[in-house]
Amino acid sequence: MKKILFFAGALVFTVAVNAQEWKIYPMPEEFPANSAARAFPKDLNWMKRVKTTNEKALARGDAVQLVFDGDSITDGWQGNGRNVWAKHYAQYGAVDFGISGDRTEHVLWRLSQGQAKGLNPKLIALMIGTNNLGGNSAEQIADGVRDIVTEYRKICPGAVILLQAVFPRDHKPDTANRKKIKQLNELIGRLADDDKIVFFDFGDKFLEADGVLSPEVMPDFLHPNEKGYQIWADAIQPYIDKYLK
Repeated sequence: MKKILFFAGALVFTVAVNAQEWKIYPMPEEFPANSAARAFPKDLNWMKRVKTTNEKALARGDAVQLVFDGDSITDGWQGNGRNVWAKHYAQYGAVDFGISGDRTEHVLWRLSQGQAKGLNPKLIALMIGTNNLGGNSAEQIADGVRDIVTEYRKICPGAVILLQAVFPRDHKPDTANRKKIKQLNELIGRLADDDKIVFFDFGDKFLEADGVLSPEVMPDFLHPNEKGYQIWADAIQPYIDKYLK
C-alpha cells in the first residue's frame, strides 16, 4: 500500500505501519474551510517517521526536558545544526519533532496521533507556518498555530511553550513573503500569556542593517547553515537558562 486511498461518502484512509495491523483513521465528511487549522497527514513514509520518532521519544521518558517542533528549519537541527544541538541541547535529552515540508495541519495531525503524549518537558520550542504561506492567509495560519499551542497545552500542561516567530525568508526585505511573515508574527504574538506561552521574535538577528537576509547565515534564504543555527541557539539561550537550569 503505497498511497493513501480516499473514498467518497464515508471518507476513510487506511495506513499500514511496518508489519502491524491496518489501522483506519476516520475522516470528516466536510473539512473546515481553513486547511491550516485541521489535522491532516502526508504520505506513508512520513507517517512511519512520525511513529518511530514518537516511540523513541517516549522511550526516553522523563529524560526529555526540551522539545523542538516545526518544519524543515527545525528538522535542520539534525543536519546543519547538529553540532550546535550537541553542544547546547543534548544534555537536556532534547527531542526534535520537526519534519521537513510540514505545515500547521501536519503538526496538528502528529499531535492528534499521540506525539509528545507521556512526556513531561519543561520547555517546548515551537516554530511553524512558513510552508503555509503559499496557500493560506496570515489569519488562517495564525489559527493553525493557535490550535497547535492549544493541543500542546493539553498534552504537556507543565511545559512552557516558547512560541518563536517565523523566520524571515527571501533575500530582500520587500517581498510578499516578508510582508506576510510580519503580519503572521504579529498575529501569533497575541497568543502569548507571559506565563505558559512566551512569544519571541528574533528574526532580525539573521538580517543585515538594511533588512537583507545574508547567504552567510541562510544560503538559500530560508534554511540556516551552522552559523545560522548558532545565532538561533544564542538567541534562545536565556529561555534555556530560565526554564531548564
